[in-house]
Amino acid sequence: MLKLTPAERSALRSEAHGLNPIVLIGDAGLTPAVMKEIDAGLNAHGLIKVRVFGDDRDERIAIYDKICNELGAAPIQHIGKLLVVYRPKQEEKKARGTRKAGGLREVTIVKPSASGTKRPSVTRVLVKGNERVTAGGNIKRAKRRQTSQKKSALGRG
Repeated sequence: MLKLTPAERSALRSEAHGLNPIVLIGDAGLTPAVMKEIDAGLNAHGLIKVRVFGDDRDERIAIYDKICNELGAAPIQHIGKLLVVYRPKQEEKKARGTRKAGGLREVTIVKPSASGTKRPSVTRVLVKGNERVTAGGNIKRAKRRQTSQKKSALGRG
């Protein structure tokens, strides 16, 4: 089972608020076909809602635990007959600053708001091999090192 911090869980709960259930569990319960659909939904979306038709609360909790344990997902929220489950998508599992083809790497830049009261802006950019990201979040191209005029005249630089 995947472990999340309370802040991550809260952010995912708010993100899941507008989602509709993509898997419905009926009288037959948690069959292998239903597990396969939940797995496909997690692969495609990462965050899904599952609706369980049934009045037994203990059975819903057991279904919720089984889904999270078998699929390696994190339980986000259980309200009534709705279950919210999260598992990171495959492309999100890459480490920060991963290398792309041609010497490019993807970097995430987080800039705080000017007033400090709003959320910080998060952008992902591709940085070339000769570029760097400054502390302020700007991209600067690396300059060639300066050589000494004396050393170049003597043939040492």
